[in-house]
Amino acid sequence: MPIDIESVSAYLQTLQDRICDALSAEDGNAFLEDRWERDAGGGGRTRVLAEGQLFEKAGVNYSLVHGDHLPASATAQRPELAGRGFRAMGVSLVIHPRNPYVPTSHANVRFFVAEKPGEAPVWWFGGGFDLTPYYGFDEDCVHWHRTARAACEPFGADTYPRLKQWCDDYFFLKHRDEPRGIGGLFFDDWNQPDFDSAFALMRSVGDHYLPAYLPIVRRRRDHEYGSREREFQLYRRGRYVEFNLVYDRGTLFGLQSGGRTESILMSLPPLVAWHYDYRPAPGTPEARLYERYLQARDWADETG
Repeated sequence: MPIDIESVSAYLQTLQDRICDALSAEDGNAFLEDRWERDAGGGGRTRVLAEGQLFEKAGVNYSLVHGDHLPASATAQRPELAGRGFRAMGVSLVIHPRNPYVPTSHANVRFFVAEKPGEAPVWWFGGGFDLTPYYGFDEDCVHWHRTARAACEPFGADTYPRLKQWCDDYFFLKHRDEPRGIGGLFFDDWNQPDFDSAFALMRSVGDHYLPAYLPIVRRRRDHEYGSREREFQLYRRGRYVEFNLVYDRGTLFGLQSGGRTESILMSLPPLVAWHYDYRPAPGTPEARLYERYLQARDWADETG
């Protein structure tokens, strides 16, 4: 079955538009757009909403880049593709709310094609979304994971458990021995059973991000908070920074492929704090984050 790169690119640009419009409506402020070109081939549209009423920083990036050789991060799992040319396109977003009771969220959907003259192209989809709360609420976790499960339902009963476990394994800070948040969905190198079906899965994941996130935002956006909650939020944001700079394949791919650094690192929060050997006091809401929410759970089967 032939691949349709134009349809993938058109979907991704429309997805960026829809997500930016929805988040802008929630915040009351507009995204600023920065169109850029990559010297080695391709470009993109970076959109950032900074210092909003609701979102301290929200970045939604669309890119389509190409080159003569896949970077090391793209061939780490597929060494047989080393030396091939490539086209890579995707939408990646990270939302850092101002209120510590509103979780940070991340989503990404992408498509890669590795090409070599005289040989059939090798292609795959990837993506997912995950949630990083600072103060956990069972109903938010249940809603997030049930929406993730709904995104996977048309593709077989085993798809959600597989992508949930993949997410739990991927968004894990090995040097901290803890997950980044409560997980969600993650998949990569996905080309089964054919192009149309794999593309449909990517679209379903992209289309379910807003229904998963916005109800949580609306429930928590007006929750009162003070300096204690703010300090804890800034401390936990440090874990987000650590993961993105140490482990994230998308960040590594962008930097190794000569991508636009400002766009690649738009995912980082505007303010963050590290405290030496911090440990939350027993019995506090901060301790509860570690005890209940930074644990692998089957949230979709629980009651919130």
